[in-house]
Amino acid sequence: MTNSLARSLGLTDAVVVGLGAMVGAGVFVAFAPAADRAGSLVWAALAVAAVVAACNALSSARLAARFPSAGGTYVYGRELLGPLPGFLAGWGFVVGKTASAAAMALTAGLYIWPAHANVVAAASVLVLTVLNVLGVQRSAAAAKVLVAIVLVVLAVVVVTAWVGPVEAPETPFAAPSVDGEGWPARLLGVLGGAGFCFFAFAGYARIATMGEEVREPERTIPKAVVVALTIVIAVYAAVLATTIHVLGVGGVAAGEAPVLEAAEQIAGGALSPVVRVAAGVAALGALLAGILGVSRTTLAMARDRHLPGVLATVHATARTPYVAEIVVGVIVAGVVLVADVRQAIGFSSFAVLIYYLVANSAALRLGREERRLPAWVPVLGAVGCVAVAGSLPWQSVVGGLVVFAIGGLVYAATRRRAVPPGVASEA
Repeated sequence: MTNSLARSLGLTDAVVVGLGAMVGAGVFVAFAPAADRAGSLVWAALAVAAVVAACNALSSARLAARFPSAGGTYVYGRELLGPLPGFLAGWGFVVGKTASAAAMALTAGLYIWPAHANVVAAASVLVLTVLNVLGVQRSAAAAKVLVAIVLVVLAVVVVTAWVGPVEAPETPFAAPSVDGEGWPARLLGVLGGAGFCFFAFAGYARIATMGEEVREPERTIPKAVVVALTIVIAVYAAVLATTIHVLGVGGVAAGEAPVLEAAEQIAGGALSPVVRVAAGVAALGALLAGILGVSRTTLAMARDRHLPGVLATVHATARTPYVAEIVVGVIVAGVVLVADVRQAIGFSSFAVLIYYLVANSAALRLGREERRLPAWVPVLGAVGCVAVAGSLPWQSVVGGLVVFAIGGLVYAATRRRAVPPGVASEA
């Protein structure tokens, strides 16, 4: 039984995996808390999140080309900054994205069958876990179908909203309270809103964590990250403009599902059932990509003996980390019973922003020829990560700090038996 994964993904496959993670995670759930936090400056929040995400993506792409193995920033931090920063990046990614995957599963349940959302969520996790175990090519093929459905539905909603009649809500929504505050509060609101928007962009990390399964990773990964992020920025801008056009900023901020609520106000509500299905499909796509990403980082950490070694087992025929996938799937299926979508978004954003802080710091350690980026790109990304993470709701910040403190204790307990960085890179 070999311990390496199969390089079976091309450029299109990698782009679709990133799109599935980002579109599903963001467009249906992230804009409401972002608008509530940033008010009428939600556009600025989206722009800040896009800039930080772009810097992070460029740094991650160069690192993934330099270290084309499973694990993403866990590997980059370990090799360039030392074992502790790498471990904390991997720990934050695994814990944060497990919460994110649970939130996406619950979102799918709420849209597909609201009366039995928890059961649908748990069943969805288990089905997609089996799909991942069967092979990454099957997962990529499923992601293509899910992404195509979601993008077509969103395009129909956007076009219909701008060319057809729009019904005003029966009760006008009040503007978010932050709009009446002074500029210090509004600036903090923009940065906090950017944190929620960032949750919607963070899916490109899936491409980097799958570096061991991509063909020609030195060329494919940087292209895939840039293409996926560019498409998503355009989609998010169009959808945010449409929801504000229909509902107003107050309506977006007050809603639980602004895209669905906007669809109910256009074309006599005819599109709302389609949007409901598309939202469920999008959440499943994000969940599929989430399990892929978390299981690959778990695999890398298990290889280095920071997690139980059995989690590094690779299936002999499917060439997938099936033990890690099954364990992650079971944990996520359990978490859906207690997950809250908005809290999960904030917590996940904090953890992943710290993950990218490590990525940008690692990118600065690359030689100029390897980095192929001006130094200000990872510096801006790192500063942006700190500023946005610190502006999230205090519950998200405190919860995230506690999780990283626990991670430090786990590292202290496992570091003596861990594989040294130089040995790990040769494994």
